[in-house]
Amino acid sequence: MVFKQPTFYGEPFEPETGANQDAALEEAVANALAVAGGIDAADVKVTLEGRAVVLTGMVSTAAEIERATAVARALAGTRPVRNDIKAA
Repeated sequence: MVFKQPTFYGEPFEPETGANQDAALEEAVANALAVAGGIDAADVKVTLEGRAVVLTGMVSTAAEIERATAVARALAGTRPVRNDIKAA
């Protein structure tokens, strides 16, 4: 058997770790909120504080706040989700 170093387009492969994983999770949650039905997430911001996924911003109804929480929890896995979204 021949061992071959893993590469990605000729560059050494480095798996996503730390900040890269956090940024990927923030982006994934934000994208999911953008396409989820039942919520207008144009004014919702997704950040990570420690291990928690934090949602902030404004939506129109309380139902949208609940929907945003459900979408974020579906992607957050074992991380806690804190919803600081306000209804207008």
